[in-house]
Amino acid sequence: MSSFQGLKQPIPQISVEQLASLLAAGKENLQLVDVREPQEVAIARLEGFENLPLSEFGKWSGEIQNRFDPHAETIVLCHHGVRSAQMCQWLIVEGFTNVKNVTGGIDAYSSLIDSTIPRY
Repeated sequence: MSSFQGLKQPIPQISVEQLASLLAAGKENLQLVDVREPQEVAIARLEGFENLPLSEFGKWSGEIQNRFDPHAETIVLCHHGVRSAQMCQWLIVEGFTNVKNVTGGIDAYSSLIDSTIPRY
């Protein structure tokens, strides 16, 4: 994915515990993005996350400014935190000002917060 190469912005992180608190509080204006593949989301998902698979970057990247508020808190999730970090870097370059990567991804969420979410 060449669009992500050479980006070295520091990425703010959010722990799965912090994410669980935000979700439980039902915080308004929270933008939730899951960059995993649809087959991964079918196995394990968190309510409220919009699926934007990195493999389909070309399909949705041109619409990102219209679909999301660049100044609203944006939480990005993947399996372990690597792909979501790439997405966070790209969003920062695109002018998003409040982006956070979920440390450990949905795997950590399943392990530490909600064991009913399947691990894969």
